[in-house]
Amino acid sequence: MAEPLRALLAGGGTAGHVNPLLATAAALREEGADVTVLGTAEGLEHTLVPEAGFPMRVVHRVPLPRRPSLDLLRLPARLRGAVTTADRALTETGAQVVVGFGGYVATPAYLAARRRGIPVVVHEQNARPGLANRVGARWAAVVALTFASTPLAAARGRTEVTGLPLRAPIGALVADRTTPEGAQRRRDAAADRLGLDPRRPTLLVTGGSLGAQRLNTAAAAAATALVQAGAQVLHLTGRGKDEAVRTAVRSAADGAPEVTEHYHVLDYLSAMEDAYACSDLVLCRSGAGTVAELAALGLPAVYVPLPIGNGEQRLNAADVVAAGGGVLVEDGHLDAAYVSREVAGLLADAGELRRRGDAAARAGATDGAARLADLVREAARGAAGVGRG
Repeated sequence: MAEPLRALLAGGGTAGHVNPLLATAAALREEGADVTVLGTAEGLEHTLVPEAGFPMRVVHRVPLPRRPSLDLLRLPARLRGAVTTADRALTETGAQVVVGFGGYVATPAYLAARRRGIPVVVHEQNARPGLANRVGARWAAVVALTFASTPLAAARGRTEVTGLPLRAPIGALVADRTTPEGAQRRRDAAADRLGLDPRRPTLLVTGGSLGAQRLNTAAAAAATALVQAGAQVLHLTGRGKDEAVRTAVRSAADGAPEVTEHYHVLDYLSAMEDAYACSDLVLCRSGAGTVAELAALGLPAVYVPLPIGNGEQRLNAADVVAAGGGVLVEDGHLDAAYVSREVAGLLADAGELRRRGDAAARAGATDGAARLADLVREAARGAAGVGRG
């Protein structure tokens, strides 16, 4: 009997790195692979990886200083220490392939693998690649992309568009939505849990776990127009921001009970698959995970990219917007008037929602974890073949 594939998966810090890592780890484990995760003691992976049942080796964070400082002088020693730790993990696990998802953890893993001649597979979830993955792509056997427009290619190996490895609950919802009966069953169950009417068009407003003040303010002030369009709203405000939104909705409703009845406010929802299951349109930021999940589910969205940072959120939404599966609105242009006019208008047009949902689905990928797992196995087999030759 052939020995199982042994893989070291490196990534962490944020949900954007950890979620696709865990989805890929689960896909590899289903095929009998022995998976170990390399992560930090500070990131989300420190909790989520053990909860998912995977062993984790800890490496120190090695952030790259963005301006001259004492931290820049300390960088070489810190990086050497992290590479030594990653090298030790490769030895102790007998890893045959390293899979990196970017972030502080990935660079030491890429460097240790290169030194040992172990194949590297890079997955880049953003439309604008990060520094760690730009480094890893120089000698990767495979670079896998979430978005076709991402300007990152393997210098010596293959480049494939796999889509984003989806979290298990989202993957299950995608599977259920392949039939009208399955989609309706999930919608009815989710609406019941959330206190929504499954027959009304539903707008989901979400700025992520921290919320987005621009989205919160604009949507709440347009509450009357949204409800008068025949819709209901599920507004996820971000932790601790729900009471301000409830107050704004009551003010916008001006005492009309039907508005507050159909405008539902929560600060946070861990089971986002329930929110997606009963939504017809989403008003949101355009983080890579959000865009990929909505496209896979065939959910149209009004994307409002975060106006700070390196502009990657605008790029994340570019492909699905170009395909007709979404609308992109500048943060500074999103206000109550826009929501009352454009968003309410979309909600009132069932045909347009269906067309945009179909376009989103065509731009999305539903099997990113399986595709990436296949590439990982191919890279390991290729290296074994070279070794035997």
